Amino acid sequence: MPKPATPLDLLLLPTWLVPVEPAGVVLKDHALGIRDGQIVFIGPRSQAQAFIAGETRELPGCLLSPGLVNAHGHAAMTLFRGLADDLPLMTWLEEHIWPAEGRWVDEDFVRDGTDLAIAEQVKGGITCFSDMYFYPKVASERVHHSGIRAQIAVPLLDFPIPGARSTEEALQLGIELFGDLRHHPRITVALGPHAPYTVSDDNLEKIRVIAEELDAPIHMHIHETAFEVEQSLQTRGERPLARLARLGLLGPRLQAVHMTQVSDEDLALLVESNTSVVHCPESNLKLASGFCPVERLWQAGINVAVGTDGAASNNDLDLLGETRTAALLAKAVAGSASALDAHRALRMATLNGARALGLEAITGSLELGKAADLVAFDLSGLAQQPVYDPVSQLIYASGRDCVKHVWVAGKPLLDDRRLTRLDEQALHATACAWGQRIGEHNE
Repeated sequence: MPKPATPLDLLLLPTWLVPVEPAGVVLKDHALGIRDGQIVFIGPRSQAQAFIAGETRELPGCLLSPGLVNAHGHAAMTLFRGLADDLPLMTWLEEHIWPAEGRWVDEDFVRDGTDLAIAEQVKGGITCFSDMYFYPKVASERVHHSGIRAQIAVPLLDFPIPGARSTEEALQLGIELFGDLRHHPRITVALGPHAPYTVSDDNLEKIRVIAEELDAPIHMHIHETAFEVEQSLQTRGERPLARLARLGLLGPRLQAVHMTQVSDEDLALLVESNTSVVHCPESNLKLASGFCPVERLWQAGINVAVGTDGAASNNDLDLLGETRTAALLAKAVAGSASALDAHRALRMATLNGARALGLEAITGSLELGKAADLVAFDLSGLAQQPVYDPVSQLIYASGRDCVKHVWVAGKPLLDDRRLTRLDEQALHATACAWGQRIGEHNE
């Protein structure tokens, strides 16, 4: 192979390379080359010797994969972690979380909570996340500063929320944020109607029109509980998903979060519209919200991603652990040990998440021309031995403590388990200070 005219910025030499696309492939003795933040070489180590690289990193015992994509969360709610545990969804929301948000959530809260969430996610191998919370401009500034990739979903409800006195004001702020970030290399903006039961038909129609004009995604909690569906049938005579279909919101830009209740009619609507589903198994389990039928959706051809939800209801932002739970739960729900195997589970946490967020051309798999959003998992530990299938070991025998290195657009955000752009000690002190203030008020 002739020596390339332009040197690589970084050459990575892992024990295993898992591109995710094509599916089910594990490459041994391969290398990955990065230039200008993009993947420009994937091939055998013998071919990589022809390259000049600014830096070469040997990654012995490591599995190199696309960075994890957390397709749903509420980042700043890290500061409410453990505040109101072991309660059903509506009690948790109406009697605890919404009052706490009314008292505590301001720009400082969102800034500090988002920084904490980003740090936790980077340390867990997440290179891209979707955030749906108040003061989205503040969250976007923290994403910009941190180097991570994100979708910022502007929260929209029928009543006043922190940072917006009305739906109209929230929409206007969202449109402005979309314009400001239209050309940002790592941030996209979505519209985030909270749920069918908190947004009227009139406002949903406005959201649809604006989303079409901007070509913006729509991120929404849908069919989170059986109660939500039953209430809609009683008050409106139709299931929430059918209502959204009637209003024209279903389609490739819609990210339907939770979907624990899926009838045959719902399934047909999802398939016909090419709507993505975001599965949040641990939050759903903890709040006893129900079980998303992942294998059934997958076999029907629906794109299923995975998300952690917020730390107030999970209580962590550990997407690798979430993916393991998703794989195990899918088997129990489907009654089949072969449902959602390890390779498909990893795909759900990477490329499927990118596809749900409309970012599959940029991230989610290791392919030439895509952004170098990567994570190196260290599988050399005692608990991972012996390694027959490294992807199975990753999903079923590893935790986020195995995350050793993280890159976004070729830039290191985690180097040998150390954050490179965020001060972990300062974040810890800030979070503890918030916890003391909030805890003293709740005593």
